[in-house]
Amino acid sequence: MGVVGSTLMRTPILAGVATAGAVAVLHMRDPHVRGSYGLCPFHELTGWWCPACGGLRGMHDLTNGDLVAGLHSNVLLFPLLVAGVIVWARWLRLRWRGDARAPIRFTAGWTNPVLVLMAVFMVVRNTPWGHWLAPA
Repeated sequence: MGVVGSTLMRTPILAGVATAGAVAVLHMRDPHVRGSYGLCPFHELTGWWCPACGGLRGMHDLTNGDLVAGLHSNVLLFPLLVAGVIVWARWLRLRWRGDARAPIRFTAGWTNPVLVLMAVFMVVRNTPWGHWLAPA
């Protein structure tokens, strides 16, 4: 039943193209230069690394094929990337079949553990014994 040119397919395809464009920009413009993409307001106000700090640098490193540097920048980037690709593929498949449902439902059953994981990660990476999780 799915037709590639249908209006249902437009949104996930545009989201994929926008994401690919953002990744291409990250590949070409190095976020390792302080302030090149602005500054993290949370880090500037508190001095703590937020769960997303190092994500741009990690993605830049990944696009350059440097897995170790990407892991060092933000270890949470990898599971979030895998989850994002899975959700996007499910979204695309649903739309291809003519189903307009959302690819995921934001329920407490899985969002609360993710939020707790991110909070624990943030606290640990800002302690002396978790400093190795802070971006370089």
